[in-house]
Amino acid sequence: MFDRYMICEDTVRNISKESRTVGFEFGARIAYYRGLGLSMVENLAVTVDGEKIPREQVRFTVSGRTFTLDQMETEYEARWEFGDVATVTVLKDGGLPPGPHKLELVEELRIAYMPFPLTGKDSKTVATA
Repeated sequence: MFDRYMICEDTVRNISKESRTVGFEFGARIAYYRGLGLSMVENLAVTVDGEKIPREQVRFTVSGRTFTLDQMETEYEARWEFGDVATVTVLKDGGLPPGPHKLELVEELRIAYMPFPLTGKDSKTVATA
């Protein structure tokens, strides 16, 4: 529905822990015109330069709280509201090297009144410094 707005390309950056680059993160918007409880976010699939990132390496942060995708399945209080920019973190040793990268995000959302999941897809060329 709002696929082309999902990836916030100007938010991509590597993240470090104890002076070591441990991954990267980017801002993401929901592909639906309403907010949803996190338990209704079926999946967030991230691909970088053709490499599919394993689900276990993805973290999701909204309203100051961070979740694994498995934890989101049973999260009934936190919501991802329309217009909110959440942070998707990918744990990847070394992060992204400088230069352009093709970043893809697929959101699978369970909508109460729809008999099938809503799938939003966005792909952008992003750059890290």
